[in-house]
Amino acid sequence: MSYINQKIKEVFPDLSVIKQVSNNAFFKGRNLPSFVKDFVLRRYTDREGNIDADALKHYLDEKMPIDSNYIKQRLISGEVVNITTRFTTTTDIAKKRVKVTIPDLGITSDAYVTDTLLQEKGAELADGEYWGNITLEYVEPEGKRNGYIQITSYLAFEPYKIDMDYFMQARQQFSLDEWIDVLVTIMEYNAEMLSQEEKLLMISRMLSLVEPRLNIIELGPKGTGKSYVYTNLSKYAWLLGGGKTSRARLFYNKATKQFGVIKNHDVVGMDEISTMTFAEPDEMQAILKVYLEAGETKVDSVPFQSECGLVLLGNIPLNKDLKPQHTDYFRNLPEMFHESATMDRFHGFIEGWKLPRLNQSHIMEGWTLNTEYFSTVLHLLRPAPEYDDMFDILVETNEDCDLRDKKAVKRLTAAYHKLLFPHIQSMEDIVEDDQENFKQLYARYCLGPAVTSRQIIRQQCHLIDKEFKAEMGDFNIR
Repeated sequence: MSYINQKIKEVFPDLSVIKQVSNNAFFKGRNLPSFVKDFVLRRYTDREGNIDADALKHYLDEKMPIDSNYIKQRLISGEVVNITTRFTTTTDIAKKRVKVTIPDLGITSDAYVTDTLLQEKGAELADGEYWGNITLEYVEPEGKRNGYIQITSYLAFEPYKIDMDYFMQARQQFSLDEWIDVLVTIMEYNAEMLSQEEKLLMISRMLSLVEPRLNIIELGPKGTGKSYVYTNLSKYAWLLGGGKTSRARLFYNKATKQFGVIKNHDVVGMDEISTMTFAEPDEMQAILKVYLEAGETKVDSVPFQSECGLVLLGNIPLNKDLKPQHTDYFRNLPEMFHESATMDRFHGFIEGWKLPRLNQSHIMEGWTLNTEYFSTVLHLLRPAPEYDDMFDILVETNEDCDLRDKKAVKRLTAAYHKLLFPHIQSMEDIVEDDQENFKQLYARYCLGPAVTSRQIIRQQCHLIDKEFKAEMGDFNIR
């Protein structure tokens, strides 16, 4: 066990979890993200890292069963079933019911939320995907009405009450280099196998989870783990695979009068973006352009607002030196992303070709911070205004600095700040003798990467449209 693994265990004794390859056997056949696995492991692991395998297996078989047919058989035989799973809700206006699908149980129709549960927890069951503990019952056919399944209880998957003061105090027990390693291990990577530049690029994938409406593009080779964060690290993220998508899926369905996935998530990732096609692309581009700018738009006069960020993920062809074959990075993206005004609304770019293709040596084993706990911390940090205020205090720009550039750099810098220095929310949090040192760290680890990330967007917009200058204005620490 590495030094950082041991320190995580000591500083977060009740919120750390041990990761090891042998754990995978417990979850074989179950489609569970890391934040769920971590919760289960923590529940059945003692402080020394010993796992009660029998109790863990019994819990999984009871609450997260593999055999979906057996669950259906139990239901139609009249048994009430209580499980922990993911499910989606969709409002059926015509029938005045909320439909439910439970993919892992193969339940794709004839399932609903009871009126009583809707009255109790309607706001918690708005259209979208959820993880939680639910109780299922089967209602027998009656007359011409078919039988159906109903959800009678729901408890959101929120196993931890977050004490942010505790988290901030714990963060202070790590040096910056140590904390960067902590963030890497939370993503389940072995920090010892990565350079400092690679570590910072890795954790850049979490920026949109901690900062509202932060729009990012990452292009790189296959096998570098681009989509992993959006499927495993946080229940507040949603990943769309390659294929066809639409305005209805993302924003608002005119026919069903239901909002899309951007409404109820912190970040939506579009994976394999080069293979993605869009229904009615002109309409999609117009709506998307307005939303990316302001966080709100309209679909047929229906107002739409969200704090969700959008992340484009895709592959890019590399030359023999493992650098992009072309200076125009966006040439393989769908046509709607070839317009400078649309791309200018993306705040930053992650150079995925600078990350290694992952192999077994990159997978972390040992103690790390529970991802369910940490993803909730990131969610709670999103609206915090203090980090924006510190940017205004610490950073100056020249008067002719482009407004979009400044907004983008500010958002990115605040996101890095929340990830790396969440405990520093004002200069008063630093003793006077250390303030200059903090400014240097802020410049190197927050402002510098933000400027670099935005500069790439600026250069790519210039390649598309010469009206855009290739260089940005200056950003300096006061």
